[in-house]
Amino acid sequence: MAGGASTRQPTGAHDIAPGDIAIGVVIGRASEYFDYFVYGIASVLVFPWVFFPFESRLIGILYSFLIFSFAFIARPIGSVLFMSVQRRFGRGTKLFLALFLLGTSTAGIAFLPGYAELGESAVVVLAILRIGQGIALGGSWDGLPSLLALSAPRNRRGWYAMMGQLGAPLGFAMAAGLYALLNTSLDETDFLSWGWRYPFFCAFAINVVALFARLRLVVTDQYAELLNVRELEPSDGRELLRSQGLRVVLGAFGALASYALFHLVTVFPLSWILLYSTQSVSAFLLIQILGAALAAAGTVASGLIADRIGRRRTLRALATLIAVFSGFAPTLLGGGTLGQDVFILIGFSLLGLSYGQAAGAMNASFEPKFRYTGAALTSDLAWLIGAGFAPLVALGLSANFGLGYVSLYLLSGAACTLAALWIDKKVAERDEA
Repeated sequence: MAGGASTRQPTGAHDIAPGDIAIGVVIGRASEYFDYFVYGIASVLVFPWVFFPFESRLIGILYSFLIFSFAFIARPIGSVLFMSVQRRFGRGTKLFLALFLLGTSTAGIAFLPGYAELGESAVVVLAILRIGQGIALGGSWDGLPSLLALSAPRNRRGWYAMMGQLGAPLGFAMAAGLYALLNTSLDETDFLSWGWRYPFFCAFAINVVALFARLRLVVTDQYAELLNVRELEPSDGRELLRSQGLRVVLGAFGALASYALFHLVTVFPLSWILLYSTQSVSAFLLIQILGAALAAAGTVASGLIADRIGRRRTLRALATLIAVFSGFAPTLLGGGTLGQDVFILIGFSLLGLSYGQAAGAMNASFEPKFRYTGAALTSDLAWLIGAGFAPLVALGLSANFGLGYVSLYLLSGAACTLAALWIDKKVAERDEA
């Protein structure tokens, strides 16, 4: 009976089309990325002045980037903790608590007094709230991207896999647009005293709306049964690592080129422009919004390309292009306004094409009963290894030793992706032999 449970057709499954699942995926990911980039942009434009006024601009931004990384360290911890919550109390309770924690942490930052009022305590509270965001993001995994991948027609899996990834450029464009508006509408005093808090209030409101939209999906009988039949339930972490540990590692490193590029075209260049360029922040944010539009188009195109040539071939080709692009990064970033804008537009285009398939291609290798937890932990590790410290490392090394280190960072990510894809292919060939 247990063996037949995974193959039987769930009641009402014919009423759930992949497109219906995709709506929930896009809503959930866009709201999370908006929250994510609201904090990331504030790490450059706000926190060095509000929480680290006693340091130089460079050191203040580096301290902000250090606290920024705390969420990525906390994220896998949140995944493990909330998987336990789901096993005991259900998926709906887990999602509600995770998004409540995310909203509370975000709203807490919006109300948090700065260093001038609280002193060092303000920095400590900011770090705690950032850790809370990371734990919540780990716990907000609802399994809908995996359900979408499993429910998609075999010849359209690349197309449906990219839909969840669309949340990144959409979330960034909304966050950057809001900061650009505030930065041009307010003088510096008003922006740093109260204007910067408005995006965090917006992030809180959007997450509340997204919470109810996602709960409306995952707690319905049809979705709950379909998720159960697809075996998208938490598995024991120790059993997962014993059985699928290599696939978790390969999945994390297989996406590294995309994740390394992620912050090197979003958060890091904004800090570089602020410190070492004459270009205005608002103008640069508008260029980044245009880049986000190109990334969204690239993400959509990645679905078409992947369905034509295969998802792994797509990742391999894009990792190679990112490696080539890394060689031009110092020249472009150091080439004045034109070079910096070209870096952003090309970088965002490559990001969309690669990130669109970064998750689905490697997660397909998991055994069905490990796919839910495996996909979550693989994503957490990819974020931690590839993106979590990218702004801190890139800015710290570039400011002290030159922009060549941006090239090395990108090149290492591309090399890790190519190596992981090669090893994964060999493992698959061995298993089939």
